[in-house]
Amino acid sequence: MKSIHLLDSDTINKIAAGEVVERPSSVIKELVENAIDAKASAITIEIKEGGIAMMRVTDNGGGIDRDDIKTAFVRHATSKIETAMDLMTVGSLGFRGEALSSIASVSQIELITKVHRELLGVRYCIDGGEEKSCDDIGCPDGTTIIVRNLFYNTPARRKFLKTAATEAAYINDLAGRLALSHPDVSFKFINNNQNRLHTSGNGNLRDIIYQIYGRDVAGQLLEVDAQGRLCHVTGFIGKPILSRGNRTWENYFINGRYIKSNIITKAIEDAYKTFVMIHKYPFTAFHIEVDPVLIDVNVHPRKMELRFNQNEAVYQEIYDIIRAVLEHRELIPAISLEDQKKANGKEKEKESGPEPFELQRLAAMGAGQKKPEQSSSAYSKPGHSVPTGFSAKSSVAAGSGYSAASYPNQGADSKPYTAPTGQSGSAFVRETPKAYHHKETMTQSTSKLQDENNRAVMSETTEEQKKTEVTLSEAAEKAPKPHMPIVGEQMQLFGEDERLLDEKARARHRLIGQVFDTYWMVEYDGKLFIIDQHAAHEKVLYEKLMKAFSQKALQKQMLSPPVILTLSMHEENIYKQYADYFAELGFEIELFGGREYAVRGVPLQLFGMNARDIFIEVLDSVTEESRRLDGSAITDHIATMACKAAVKGNNKLSFKEADTLIEQLLQAKNPYTCPHGRPTIISLSKYELEKKFKRIQS
Repeated sequence: MKSIHLLDSDTINKIAAGEVVERPSSVIKELVENAIDAKASAITIEIKEGGIAMMRVTDNGGGIDRDDIKTAFVRHATSKIETAMDLMTVGSLGFRGEALSSIASVSQIELITKVHRELLGVRYCIDGGEEKSCDDIGCPDGTTIIVRNLFYNTPARRKFLKTAATEAAYINDLAGRLALSHPDVSFKFINNNQNRLHTSGNGNLRDIIYQIYGRDVAGQLLEVDAQGRLCHVTGFIGKPILSRGNRTWENYFINGRYIKSNIITKAIEDAYKTFVMIHKYPFTAFHIEVDPVLIDVNVHPRKMELRFNQNEAVYQEIYDIIRAVLEHRELIPAISLEDQKKANGKEKEKESGPEPFELQRLAAMGAGQKKPEQSSSAYSKPGHSVPTGFSAKSSVAAGSGYSAASYPNQGADSKPYTAPTGQSGSAFVRETPKAYHHKETMTQSTSKLQDENNRAVMSETTEEQKKTEVTLSEAAEKAPKPHMPIVGEQMQLFGEDERLLDEKARARHRLIGQVFDTYWMVEYDGKLFIIDQHAAHEKVLYEKLMKAFSQKALQKQMLSPPVILTLSMHEENIYKQYADYFAELGFEIELFGGREYAVRGVPLQLFGMNARDIFIEVLDSVTEESRRLDGSAITDHIATMACKAAVKGNNKLSFKEADTLIEQLLQAKNPYTCPHGRPTIISLSKYELEKKFKRIQS
């Protein structure tokens, strides 16, 4: 008895459909690509119930000739190629001849088509691969294909589909990318009789980006137009400020084909590596024109992958093009003056007065009770101006006990770049900086002011600490003979009876100062403790949020005016699915109109932070695969919110703010690590320090 036998045509088509037709969006992709190949200038996509019940694709292309209609539904029948050699130079989106036969085998199809030279069109119906009817019909030029009851005869495939809303979101995303791939074609997407997308088809890619992603994205674009040795790249990339927590914004097209390539993705992300934060991905929408001979598109039936025959060269070329655009464009974020005035008005209401020694310094410099603009100029270094709309105030979360005191911004971004001047070879001439001349000509009153500042700071040292201060020589004489501490003593960060964050030890802390605008140094009991202000503040916010969430007591702070967000259909679907969860986190959000939502309230602990960024960060981390949010997912999202809202490194804090932060860290259950596991505090013992200076010979 023979065990090997030939499969029938129906079985073959259903197996092929498993590769080509994965979900409703796969059907839409194949039908739209056929419409584009038919030179259509307008394409309408309409679906119901996520495309499972009905999908209709209508185009105004060339149509299908009456004699070719039945042949079009035969497996491996195509008008795009004739021989294997044609695969080397294929320029059409379709070429395999599998789509229509595969779709017809798992659905009920109605085809209406007409070519320009005919007076009547043809209506052709086929169910599950079997022809039902073929009649004449009056219709306009072009083709309409209606697909009903997808997977009606393969229930095993149908049960793996997601909800109708999720499948519709996939199709919406696909329609947007198809519109970006062919900006000269007008696309219209209708979901359950509601218009979700309608592009103009005017050929302007920026207009298409605006219609799909909204004004905020379209206003932060950098144009790309570069000819390389292998390819020509045109389109847009986003400024570094446009970044997301996933790759949904990375769009690129090769010869008009939307594909996914690890080579191109790596080139994009490596080019942005020093411009965006880690775990952030940029916005791109550009076209790559390359000789078809250099690529192989016949990799997978879905045609979402391709191969380059010069991987390294393509990577380097794309990397260099994007990097050049980023390095030679202005990337400073623009700030609305009206929004800044509103923000400044709110800050003035909450702003507390400067510390005593700071008040003395301002008074001596003639800035006592002047306008904020004048006081901020007092911090400006000679030769450097503060741009309009920028403030030197440190921004921290409301409710954390911090004041909004002003400090000089000493970060690299505070100094505008000035091109070197002078003759060639003069770049390394030793010249005295202007700031140094300024210090030499400092007035006597300023010198006295510095002395007062020093005394004000030193007055914080307790009398007990003053009594124990001795000169280095006396310390060397009086120091006991060194002994090697036991291993456990070295490894233990805090002793049983002398812990840095105990309330009893609080009075004996000596806050020394801040280094690198990020780390605070505290001397206590023969050890030097170094505290990471970002990790510490993140831990404080995290425990506050977790406590309030567990007690169902997260308070909201209302925003006026609200923050308006434009969500994609996929993001909108995720938000609707987890709307109650966002409310529990402290967000108050409501529909504003169309695809826009108004964020009217945020968790009280995060007030003052960028509500847009925090909400999007949490939204990106929630996926439709998470049918339920378990404890670990909630913990991760709250940790994300705390990290986003915490004071950052390179933000200068005052002694008062740092002292408040340490006080709050003292009250945390586990103050030694941030929610992501990084240490908040490290220590350096006096013994280890003296070993470094060779005062102790080990």
